[in-house]
Amino acid sequence: MKNPRRIIFATLTSLILVAAVWGLPPATSNAQPTAHAQQPPAAPLSVSGKITSVAKDSFTLAVGGGATSLGQQLVQQDPKAKSMTFVVDKNTTIEGKLQVNANADVTYREDNGRNIAITVHVAS
Repeated sequence: MKNPRRIIFATLTSLILVAAVWGLPPATSNAQPTAHAQQPPAAPLSVSGKITSVAKDSFTLAVGGGATSLGQQLVQQDPKAKSMTFVVDKNTTIEGKLQVNANADVTYREDNGRNIAITVHVAS
């Protein structure tokens, strides 16, 4: 009579142990995530202006100095022109030719204080 009780006791104990293990949260690594991994990707920004200089992997745009249209709203900007430099990488799409004094519309993202151009549309 002792044998069946031991088998039942061992089976019940095993089932309780399995249920307890399943109830534990999954194991996580102790590695600290980097700040970059914690931040969601920044939404793309856009700006228009006149190209003031062009380099091999970047260009500078003079923005501001008037009002611009944002949908049906007219947005007043700072009357002084502001200079912004954009980095061009292998993922940048450029429509037209980057040249000084050409007008350009730039969609970009900010990455560690740098403006990375996503798309550039140069007006003829």
